[in-house]
Amino acid sequence: MQRTCMAFLKNWLVSSRRKPLVMRGARQVGKTWIVRHLAESEGMKLVEFNFEKTPAFAALFESNSPQEIIKRIEQRFSLKIDPKKTLLFLDEIQAKPELLAKLRWFYEDMPELPVVAAGSLLEFFLSTLPISMPVGRVSYVYLEPLSFIEFLEAQKKEQLIDLIKTYAWNDEINSVIHHELMRLFKEYIYVGGLPEAVSSWIQERSLDGIRDVHRDLLGSYRADFSKYIKKISSDTLNEVIDAIPLFLGKKFVYSHVDSTANSQKIKEALNLLCQARVGHKVKCTAANGVPLGAEINSKFLKAILLDVGLSSAVLDLKLSTLEDINELDMVNKGGIAEQAAGQLLRTIEPFNVEPALYYWVRNERGSDAEIDYVIQHTNRLVPIEVKAGNTGTLKSLHLFMKLKELSTAIRIYSGQPRIDEVRVKDNQGNDVSYQLRSIPFYLISEIHRLLSD
Repeated sequence: MQRTCMAFLKNWLVSSRRKPLVMRGARQVGKTWIVRHLAESEGMKLVEFNFEKTPAFAALFESNSPQEIIKRIEQRFSLKIDPKKTLLFLDEIQAKPELLAKLRWFYEDMPELPVVAAGSLLEFFLSTLPISMPVGRVSYVYLEPLSFIEFLEAQKKEQLIDLIKTYAWNDEINSVIHHELMRLFKEYIYVGGLPEAVSSWIQERSLDGIRDVHRDLLGSYRADFSKYIKKISSDTLNEVIDAIPLFLGKKFVYSHVDSTANSQKIKEALNLLCQARVGHKVKCTAANGVPLGAEINSKFLKAILLDVGLSSAVLDLKLSTLEDINELDMVNKGGIAEQAAGQLLRTIEPFNVEPALYYWVRNERGSDAEIDYVIQHTNRLVPIEVKAGNTGTLKSLHLFMKLKELSTAIRIYSGQPRIDEVRVKDNQGNDVSYQLRSIPFYLISEIHRLLSD
């Protein structure tokens, strides 16, 4: 499968300002495959260490001298390393997190050797152990599950990809093509974007087979918890994983997960899952300006899972055919659509920017309102409403646009792209006017471009 981040990685590889690269992402999102593919495609020798499988090899890195480290590697494996033609890959580095400090010496003393480190639980170890990253001496890349575009690429849908990437507001999408893209998006909701699941779907086209893959993936995540995370019981972590899909689109209330459990334990479990990138928080922002993270209301929180396919599996969606989903709002009251939208919104920024999700809520008697997502586009805020079907009221959006005095909003829905000039009155009779740009789910990757167009 081709991954969009390959262009970013190739630019990193040839950059004159290249630093050691730390690849961050959940287990099973394809980190190892991508690094191997990068070396192969660029004709480089790959020297790879997996410190989870062979922790003893960490002893080769005891020195702070890159030259000494490379000499030891050459001696141990009887090979010759040309720094300009070799890629050094330190995989599953969370098993030996102290090696992260070694990256600074490669940057300072052997910059001609490209080095990549990857791990699935880096955030967890960095928050629990007295280890600090070599600030200013490493770069980061953040890897998510396959986006919808990558899902289409895996299925050789080049013409549809070209349509999506070149779509402009004055274009008309044929109704048959629109229907096919929405059918494929519903397929994406069921299969998800984890490489193993996508590969299984392409090879077998089996709904039961996909569910088996999802169960195995969930099992591997649960096994990680018992292996690495001792401060919270595995039962509590599993309980929170199962709860996230049930509360998609809703405020995540710790006491609602388990009324008999300690809310602090549930909170800690959610934090750990998010550190492992198995789940993602959607933080509540005041949305008064940029950056969105400057004004967070910790009393309100939503959450999504790493992958929409895993959410579908936890919800135990049973489909005889994918076409059984006529409208996305029939599934979990539209929560699954909000999961899919949030997951794809995490892929619209550059790969070296850590993804983050925000929403807005107003909790006042007689004037409750909520905006599903708020993003930053250039130097301004843009609210996003996710409507699983073709219709739906926009009362919260009207209120938000009036309060924040914004001019442009996005609606993600199942219908055709369109631009509407909204002119309504709020509850107090005040005029509200703004431009509403509505896009189907399959155009989420193009949000920034379509906002600029």
